[in-house]
Amino acid sequence: MRPRPFRVLALLVVAAAVLIAVDLRGDASALRTAGAAVTGPAQQALAAAKPGDDRVRELEKQNAELAAALWASRAERSAQDQRAAVRAAHPGLSLVSARVIAVRGDAVTIDAGTRDGVREDMAVVTADGLAGRIVTAGPAVSTVMLPTDPSAGIGVRMTGSREIGSVRGAQHDGLLRLRLLDADAGLEPGQPVETLGSRRSRPYPPGIPVGEIVEVEPPKDQLTRTALVRPAVDFSTLDIVGVITASEKGRADAK
Repeated sequence: MRPRPFRVLALLVVAAAVLIAVDLRGDASALRTAGAAVTGPAQQALAAAKPGDDRVRELEKQNAELAAALWASRAERSAQDQRAAVRAAHPGLSLVSARVIAVRGDAVTIDAGTRDGVREDMAVVTADGLAGRIVTAGPAVSTVMLPTDPSAGIGVRMTGSREIGSVRGAQHDGLLRLRLLDADAGLEPGQPVETLGSRRSRPYPPGIPVGEIVEVEPPKDQLTRTALVRPAVDFSTLDIVGVITASEKGRADAK
């Protein structure tokens, strides 16, 4: 009869393999809960195994590899879900999916470039709204300037009133500062702000959510109204994004 550590490790390997198979079908939560009840005591028993046993080390390695495969499958499925959500949120737009791979101040690097059809001055979005625009594009990676950059002026329109203005980084708690052209325009917290749109939709197609007003600032002059806007996108959690390579509006303008 095999020693107990062998049986324990064999159980762990089988459990991890089953979890991977079920996880790929998207229904592993209940099984994982049950599996924890089995593998918890099993791992405690494993701790009592004699060190230096080659078979034990081999089974430990197999279990680690299966666990890594499980997490990789879950990460891939999460990325696929995010890509689907971005596309569903922006119908009528041609998107190149990319992942954020580096962050530097008010800019991020994504793993898509000119080989994927990405060019400078293309808008970048998530399922929630505008994430920025491409400022440099290499063959395999590109740099995205976030709206929080003080130099990233974006033409906007108030949803509802249709008043126009611009936003740029406010250098204040990750907020944007909105300036409206009409000094008499009504502003109040909760009002949504969207992109005004650019010629041929480059860099920005119209109607992309930018954020919503959280604070109306006291008038500083008789020419403009200003307010602070919370971005629609949480830039601290950026992961999968979509680069807008074309829109229905842009295609129509190009004809």
